[in-house]
Amino acid sequence: MFFVISKVFWLLAQPLSLTFLLVLVGGILIGWNRRRSGLVFSGLGLLVLGLSAFTTLGFVLINPLEDRFERPDKLPTDVSTIIMLGGATVGRVSTARSITELNDAGDRLVETLRLAAMFPQAKVVVSGGSGMLEGEVETEAAIVARLFNAMGVAPERLVLEDQSRNTVENAELTRATLGEIKGSVLLVTSAFHMPRSMGLFRKAGIPVIAWPTDYRSTGAEGIGFDLVNPVLNFTTTGVAIKEWIGLAAYSLTGRIDSVFPAPDDQDALSTGN
Repeated sequence: MFFVISKVFWLLAQPLSLTFLLVLVGGILIGWNRRRSGLVFSGLGLLVLGLSAFTTLGFVLINPLEDRFERPDKLPTDVSTIIMLGGATVGRVSTARSITELNDAGDRLVETLRLAAMFPQAKVVVSGGSGMLEGEVETEAAIVARLFNAMGVAPERLVLEDQSRNTVENAELTRATLGEIKGSVLLVTSAFHMPRSMGLFRKAGIPVIAWPTDYRSTGAEGIGFDLVNPVLNFTTTGVAIKEWIGLAAYSLTGRIDSVFPAPDDQDALSTGN
């Protein structure tokens, strides 16, 4: 139920949908001779559009998320497991064409392959089912496995968790799949997604070391106008708002222990102390 509610909520709350709904309500109110209220709603819709598409708001919102967890300067030598979270492939296209089509989070696959080469003894866990509400597509684990096998990762090294639909299930089902954990565990996901992921994997009892990737910001952006790439701005704003809402929702429902998990105890977790 939580999965369905979260999908429906974001369908309506994302900036593009919110812009459309506000302008639509405004138009209806104007048609009902409630011109002042209609103009207010329409103006709010245009404000959401303008802030999302023509300012650096999205980058300002995503910066703290991406900077929360840094890659460790030195990795342990006893890495036994590399966990990559799903969300980096285009399911419909990959399934239809029997390929591995990557989206904006494709760096997750690149970094996981690099880490797999650095630690040839480590298991590579791909956690990802299908996050779609309808339509038959391959699981993300299967899509990623196709590329990893083609890139030389031996099938016996891969552990495919193909039932999870969101990050909560990523953590819970990976915990159940791994069983006893020996050695250090690396968690690979987008930098903006790392705080929520770390909170959930800690809650599930998996002592992971953050390995963020897929950065969307430089970390130095300030608020201002940006007319060069409104589509990128709009997308970044949506990603950032969704992640902040996810952190708040997961904290309120007890799925993570704090609204903004911190790296303070990461070293202690990774060593089991």
